[in-house]
Amino acid sequence: MNAITDKLNLNNEQAGLLRFITAGSVDDGKSTLIGRLLYDSKGIFADQLAAVSRSKHKRTVGDTIDLSLLTDGLEAEREQGITIDVAYRYFATPKRKFIIADTPGHEQYTRNMVTGASTADAVIILVDVSKVKLGDDGSVELLVQTKRHSTIAKLLQIQHVIVAVNKMDLVNYDRTVYDRIVAAYTAFADTLGLTDITAIPLSALAGDNVVEQGDNMPWYEGPTLIELLEGLSVYDETHAAPFRFPVQLVARHNGHEANDFRGYMGRIESGKVAVGDQIVVQPSGQSATVKEILTFEGPLQQAVAGQSITLTLNEHVDISRGDVLAPAAQPATLLKQVKADVCWMADEPLDVRRKYWIKHGTRQTMAKVKSIDSILDVNTQQRQVFANSGDSPAEGLKLNDIARIELAVQQPLAADAYDAIRATGAFILIDEVTHQTVAAGMIRLDA
Repeated sequence: MNAITDKLNLNNEQAGLLRFITAGSVDDGKSTLIGRLLYDSKGIFADQLAAVSRSKHKRTVGDTIDLSLLTDGLEAEREQGITIDVAYRYFATPKRKFIIADTPGHEQYTRNMVTGASTADAVIILVDVSKVKLGDDGSVELLVQTKRHSTIAKLLQIQHVIVAVNKMDLVNYDRTVYDRIVAAYTAFADTLGLTDITAIPLSALAGDNVVEQGDNMPWYEGPTLIELLEGLSVYDETHAAPFRFPVQLVARHNGHEANDFRGYMGRIESGKVAVGDQIVVQPSGQSATVKEILTFEGPLQQAVAGQSITLTLNEHVDISRGDVLAPAAQPATLLKQVKADVCWMADEPLDVRRKYWIKHGTRQTMAKVKSIDSILDVNTQQRQVFANSGDSPAEGLKLNDIARIELAVQQPLAADAYDAIRATGAFILIDEVTHQTVAAGMIRLDA
């Protein structure tokens, strides 16, 4: 475990936006935790509070407010008493603004956790002390969903992992129970390669260590959860990476003007670009020079990652939606064969005989799974390796399987390793018949 103070911006009065996700098994208290954060930090309106207080689907006794209903926004969720969709909530404290994603705990909704985690800077993995099996011999058995969500956090390279050992009130705030669980999780995290981990004991229902410290755990001397979240450093590696600009739209003049305007619209996914820069169009390989950088507010001399802009070029080159503009000196890698880790998100298994749409940036083309190289066991972190395609499982990949695969794509992708640039290293697979997303993938160039 890293020292907590190593990760806190203690001198930063106004930190930037933090996107975080809560993950855990069923009824670990994810929605209640977020409700407690919103309630105790005054992040909800009076009419919202009144609505959940009157709800006929409350899961609390008497007049106690069911804080979980603040995130279970769908009527179907309230009726079932579970979270079935990704619920996004926004709130702010004097020190920071937050976007929270509350995801379902049920195994069949793991795909929703992948969706919410794809843009997260931090993940709160809740561990319910009442569900962890503590053996008399000192053994500790974590839930499979805890291991699965931790594995996904590692695959998606989420910067910070907070292990929230929840429902401490059910074990009389016993420090020994907490220490055993943290030790077991740390050992498992070591097998994953997770390094930036902070543990915190809390009770979301009672509010202990969420926003207020409380008096029930005097042995815990660290920050509350909100203090920890307020102080996390968020490093945006996209600004230091090479320039990547997937073209979303080619803009032309309106037909009533003499000038032949042609601009290329999109969002800068990484790096920066300036007027006069030499760029290359991928996958065609054509070279060009940046003439103008246009925005709604006016022209710029330079633009950086995260900005949506229109580029004009000095040269007339053939550019279409799906192409990527990159520095001539640091182009992306062109791939027709793609090695990737994928999370299978569909109820219907992967069929290696079928073709799927692959959506990479703004490009969509056909793809076929050439082979399943290995499947990861989330419990042991061991991979079942298949020497050749003939050894691959006949049933393909099943829901929630995490595997290393090789794809053949119809049109080359201008890609980077996911480890280097998330936006150009990630993709999704889409069923060509149902148009449902069936997998999320992370490209591995060194695989």
